[in-house]
Amino acid sequence: MPQRNQAALDFLLTRRSRPARTLAAPVPDRAELRVLLTAAARVPDHGKLEPWRFVVLEQPALARLATEVAARGAALGHDADKLAKDVAQYAEANLVVAVIASPKASEKAPPHEQAYSTGAVCLSLVNAALAAGWGASWLTGWASTDAEIATRNFALQQGESVAGLIHIGTETTAPPERPRPDIDAITSWVES
Repeated sequence: MPQRNQAALDFLLTRRSRPARTLAAPVPDRAELRVLLTAAARVPDHGKLEPWRFVVLEQPALARLATEVAARGAALGHDADKLAKDVAQYAEANLVVAVIASPKASEKAPPHEQAYSTGAVCLSLVNAALAAGWGASWLTGWASTDAEIATRNFALQQGESVAGLIHIGTETTAPPERPRPDIDAITSWVES
């Protein structure tokens, strides 16, 4: 019989991302963030390619990014109300870790496996932050895929993209529970 880690299982069964707009200061300091990043990097990684990396955006960088998103969104003709919400994602944040998909040439690990590994890093970082007592949320948005903004603000190299923007901070309000998947409706059992 395997040894059960009930505390870890209970955490996973009850984990809940916190909306980014409900996160405030304080945020993890660099030493604590290194622990969270170390935990996030412990994901399946076929070929040990590390097809991802981190860009940590602290408040001054986020304020600059909010200004750029506002200007770029206006230039692209984005709806003013929606743009205000997009700008707030950065203007109201205190700490965001951009998880950068950085695929590597490999015969062993095709691009889709590297993409899955990168997604696992995003979720692992959210879970590590939650387990450490912080609030965390995984977001993206149009600005993370806009070549002009992303290249300049996330230091993207050729072939890279933003897989996730992980907001981390102090939870100011508990989010309401939301409906969860019906496991029986989405599970098939193959017996033979």
